[in-house]
Amino acid sequence: MKLSMPRFDQAPVLVVGDVMLDRYWHGGTSRISPEAPVPVVKVEQIEDRPGGAANVALNIAALGAPAALVGVTGEDEACQSLTDSLAAAGVQAHFQRIEHQPTIVKLRVMSRHQQLLRMDFEEAFETDAQALLKDVESLLAGVKALVLSDYGKGALKNHQALIQAARRRGIPVLADPKGKDFEIYRGASLITPNLGEFEAIVGHCADEAELVAKGAELMRSLELDALLVTRGEHGMTLLRPDQAALHLPARAREVFDVTGAGDTVISTLAAALAAGAELPQAVALANLAASIVVAKLGTACVSAPELRRAIQREEGSGRGTMTVEQLLTVVEDARTQGEKIVFTNGCFDILHAGHVTYLEQARAQGDRLIVAVNDDASVSRLKGPGRPINTVDRRMAVLAGLEAVDWVVCFAEDTPENLLVQVRPDVLVKGGDYGVDQVVGAELVKAWGGEVRVLGLVENSSTTAIVEKIRKA
Repeated sequence: MKLSMPRFDQAPVLVVGDVMLDRYWHGGTSRISPEAPVPVVKVEQIEDRPGGAANVALNIAALGAPAALVGVTGEDEACQSLTDSLAAAGVQAHFQRIEHQPTIVKLRVMSRHQQLLRMDFEEAFETDAQALLKDVESLLAGVKALVLSDYGKGALKNHQALIQAARRRGIPVLADPKGKDFEIYRGASLITPNLGEFEAIVGHCADEAELVAKGAELMRSLELDALLVTRGEHGMTLLRPDQAALHLPARAREVFDVTGAGDTVISTLAAALAAGAELPQAVALANLAASIVVAKLGTACVSAPELRRAIQREEGSGRGTMTVEQLLTVVEDARTQGEKIVFTNGCFDILHAGHVTYLEQARAQGDRLIVAVNDDASVSRLKGPGRPINTVDRRMAVLAGLEAVDWVVCFAEDTPENLLVQVRPDVLVKGGDYGVDQVVGAELVKAWGGEVRVLGLVENSSTTAIVEKIRKA
């Protein structure tokens, strides 16, 4: 299955559900309390992170999708912390604030990346269901997916009204279910129970066949469009009526903390579907995102650059030959990591020692090296009949095999100026014995603050000399 990065910026998603604050107290511990056999933690850092439905909305925003959130909180300091964090991330938060009830807070005491204690501060909310429905209906215009993030804390009391409000508008509804009554999710587009939640409803599944059969029956009885069962180290299984089950294995990587992994799955799913991805591709992206988040400590998000890099590794496009569109994507990602982009160009018809030395020197000018290669027609125009000796695909393949080269791309014009304008490298490098101002594209690069450098060439190494020697022989 081929994966690509969806246009998340065109995928507004609305999240409705149980909002909570995940609070972390970090500190060192070096002694046992004299009062009881417990470690003493000297708290040195307090960290607040949006949790529950707020974490789902935060994950959606981290992918670059417009995110809105409807939930219930108290009128307290924890609510203010949530509001500030979500606003900073670009999430539009619409809270029903209930006086004399606390915002749900889950406090974790951490030492040396280990959780020593968790304390929950919560009461079931007396939610005004009609007011919450009214808030949701006022926000549905323009939304491309609705997520019900249900933690069973009382924010969601009218699941059916919310589902029907969205479905009447043609908006898909994704629900992360809780409890033993899945009837409340009837008519949803997709629900995403974990294996324990699924088996609590349908009974134990002895094997894959039984899981698929019971899942099909659950979809039929609840009139679901699809069912995604997340299965921990066994990956996830997507079921759709009258279609073969899709099993996706868990990614082979160290699991550090599974907190919030379910939030990452449903947020990535919703954002991908809202961006127009097909369901199997959206599930594969969610599986990939989950593999990233479980390697992080505590409630965490997967950013768009992180997901893009994972897709590139998956598709084998982290390095090597690529289209201009692929190149622009990886360059953007590299820039978010603070990497300096170096650009050089040429025909590279017969690769020789001079080329290798030159490209190693070029790579040393920054963090990433792009080699732009003239296509066959432009080489013939520049070098004359009989050139190139090697076709452009072969020239690019050889260049991509060099350790110094990150990305190889082809251009059809006689000069790379159009490509330079699109890439906007930090450094333009050329080999030769002429001045900087004689380098094609130098003025363009200097105009946006880039550098132009001319590197020397290795003596007695040239493609033309090699061709002439072969001809004479």
